[in-house]
Amino acid sequence: MTERPISILVADDDPDDRMMIEEAFVENRIANKITFVEDGEQLMAYLRREGPYAELKDTAYPGIILLDLNMPKKDGREALREIKEDPELCRIPVIVLTTSIAEEDIVRTYGLGVSSFITKPVSFEGLVDAVRVICRYWIQIVALPPECSARRV
Repeated sequence: MTERPISILVADDDPDDRMMIEEAFVENRIANKITFVEDGEQLMAYLRREGPYAELKDTAYPGIILLDLNMPKKDGREALREIKEDPELCRIPVIVLTTSIAEEDIVRTYGLGVSSFITKPVSFEGLVDAVRVICRYWIQIVALPPECSARRV
């Protein structure tokens, strides 16, 4: 796969889901850097380059964020709202990848500015296929804003 120099940030509290997502990226031979955070607070600290992520202050934002909705401390809905309200972060594409099939979640997250809403596939093969499509579209096809691939100064 031809990849642009963007990184992928995955926010998911379930260790099994994180492992399967990582394996799906490996299965698809996605060479882009993938970073995992475990809850909405870590997600926002990572994006704002705070605390343990302060050393990232001069690096590009992730090219895409895969966001679970149901996380502890700060759920994905609240984190999504904060991302989309922040003028520094609002252009980063956020893809909800969740177990939720609730129409309310779909409507609400699109209202908050999510780029896509994907229900987590039940099988590993389905997840591999979803990751393939996500990466093909967001890495190979779509033009992303410069802050997602350029070094910040």
